[in-house]
Amino acid sequence: MKLQRYGTIACLALAATLGLSACGSDNNEPASGASASGSAAAVDCATGTLNAQGSSAQKNAMAEWIKAYQQKCQGTTINYEASGSGAGIQAFIAGTADFAGSDSALKPEEQPQADAKCVGGKAIHLPMVIGPVAVAYNVSGVDNLQLKPATLAKIFAGKVTKWDDATIKADNPDAKLPATTIQTVHRSDESGTTDNFTKYLSKTAESDWTLGNAKAWKAPGGTGAKGSDGVASKVKGADGSIGYMEWSFAENAGLKMSKIGNGNGEFAALTAEAAGKTIAGAAVEGQGDDLKLKIDYNTKEAGAYPIVLATYEIVCSKGLAADKLKLVKGLLGHAASAEGQASLTELGYAPLPETVRTKVETAVKNLS
Repeated sequence: MKLQRYGTIACLALAATLGLSACGSDNNEPASGASASGSAAAVDCATGTLNAQGSSAQKNAMAEWIKAYQQKCQGTTINYEASGSGAGIQAFIAGTADFAGSDSALKPEEQPQADAKCVGGKAIHLPMVIGPVAVAYNVSGVDNLQLKPATLAKIFAGKVTKWDDATIKADNPDAKLPATTIQTVHRSDESGTTDNFTKYLSKTAESDWTLGNAKAWKAPGGTGAKGSDGVASKVKGADGSIGYMEWSFAENAGLKMSKIGNGNGEFAALTAEAAGKTIAGAAVEGQGDDLKLKIDYNTKEAGAYPIVLATYEIVCSKGLAADKLKLVKGLLGHAASAEGQASLTELGYAPLPETVRTKVETAVKNLS
């Protein structure tokens, strides 16, 4: 699959940054990638205003869905602020976000706080976006970089500091690696992308990554940047740098991406198909309409790209205000539809496997 990298993503990313209602019903020309979702399927239209925030990884996906929904449904204003997963959850708990986007499930201590906002119900997780996490790099003269999990862990833990280190050479025997100092770039804000990336390292390279997983970056050294777009910008601007970010941001910045070692002993390139193989093996571990996923980062599926995350829309199963309920169901119903998911492939996301998508679609219909 060849991605349409620049124009669509850049426009939608800008719209997300400015407040996603900017790509609204005033523009009746469907964007590239919106045609599948633009007019083919019925949408439950509602009027009013929604305010949501959270994951920056799904920023471009949310921009596409909001654009398509507002083109069909006049009189709606939908704002999504890509403030980061941690901030989104706190906004939901505080009652300032109608739903939150998060690349990680609620922590045990956060669940009851979120449930308290849902009169007669609970806060549930609806996986809506599959975002492969790219390991992008900027090293002059180096193409087709490939890294095993242990090598990646040593780089980001600060144990390997030069690009011509023997550890990296072992993974890239035919490459001409410079003696350039490695500059790692990580998220400065609390991020589900960080949580998933460090979870991958802790599950696949335990002896080399001893810092566990969390939304906040714990390793010493490196340079912090806000949002996946900030990380991409830092990597693009500094020779010798390497960083992790959601795939669409690496694509948008035109960055080179490393192949990553998987549990089958292969170096897998990041493609929608390769990421989809990992998600297809994920187990649903929530109950009822709470659809939390458990991802196997050590997947032995041939050709699988192992660093993937699921972005959840965290929403009340019951208890949504009457003036918000129909609009939330309309927007998220479109997002979970076959058309809504199909529109994401050109933006650097992998569609939900059909077995998961239908469960999410049903859960949205059950919101009350």
